[in-house]
Amino acid sequence: MVRDLFGLTLAELQEFCLAEGFPKFTAKQLCDWMYCKRVTDFDLMTNLSLKIRGRLKEIATVGRYDATDVQVSVDGTKKYLFSIFNLQSSINNYIESVYIPADDRATLCVSCQVGCRMGCRFCVTGQQGFHGNLSASQILNQIFSIPESTTLTNIVFMGMGEPLDNYDAILQTLEVLTSDWGLAWSPHRITVSTVGVTPMLQRLLDETQVHVAVSLHNPFPDERGEMMPMEKAYPVAKTIDLLRQYDWSGQRRISFEYTMFRGINDDRRHAAALVQLLKGLNCRVNLIRFHSSPDTPYRSSDGGTMTQFRDYLSSHGITCTIRASRGEDIMAACGLLAGKTAQKDV
Repeated sequence: MVRDLFGLTLAELQEFCLAEGFPKFTAKQLCDWMYCKRVTDFDLMTNLSLKIRGRLKEIATVGRYDATDVQVSVDGTKKYLFSIFNLQSSINNYIESVYIPADDRATLCVSCQVGCRMGCRFCVTGQQGFHGNLSASQILNQIFSIPESTTLTNIVFMGMGEPLDNYDAILQTLEVLTSDWGLAWSPHRITVSTVGVTPMLQRLLDETQVHVAVSLHNPFPDERGEMMPMEKAYPVAKTIDLLRQYDWSGQRRISFEYTMFRGINDDRRHAAALVQLLKGLNCRVNLIRFHSSPDTPYRSSDGGTMTQFRDYLSSHGITCTIRASRGEDIMAACGLLAGKTAQKDV
């Protein structure tokens, strides 16, 4: 069986090389070619012997592939569609990633699952249900295979799926991105989002130095539970108690995502409860305009309400910003990713 090498760690490649009778240092050379030089053809890996290159072509591939479609927004945002073949069902699923250019930043929002099992009522991805985890190779492929790959400044795990529900693949992806044999990125260029899967969040905090973004959306447990069923399993209060055990005074940041829903979570009562919930925690709150989609009763708060909410939090010592919406015209904004381009075509 032919093995894809892209996405493997240095240790995994060393194990592979030794099993094939290759010198152990071949693994480091493969890392250099695949991750640093971004080469996908074994014939171009010129510091490998002809014998090793010949054997690699018999038993392995790099395993990179291009997006099947791209849509471009009027604001320059690009949404890339990737086909994910499911061996168990013998069908293709689809995931999306979003490239967001700015004056001094180029951010890629990547997916980690096909669909999602968290079931958030307002999220188009969540309405799909869960269809499978992505491998580290499939996650990394989104990063390496877009034309803008070499100019990216930041990666956010905020696309389709709950990252901490696919923790092992996320951790392996982070190892490739941050190790000196990989891209050697600072972990502070990477943000991992979560609804608050507490056991895995603790592991992420202990095992990495990436930024963390928690999808909060409502400070009242009963109301949050109506919007986000996972509140019952992972109460946000316990998530915040966990976060309070860590030092957020350095470069590492914790932020809270708060989508604004008209008449649901956008009044003074919610703002005051949010201040109390986050009191004393060095954090940022990002207010997000809700992007309406079919089959949802939710509507976005208006701009004035969002401004008042922000000003209330700011006046009580919480750093708060209103996030600019990007890519809404191509269904690339927060909560809208669902592989719809592909679904229309099949």
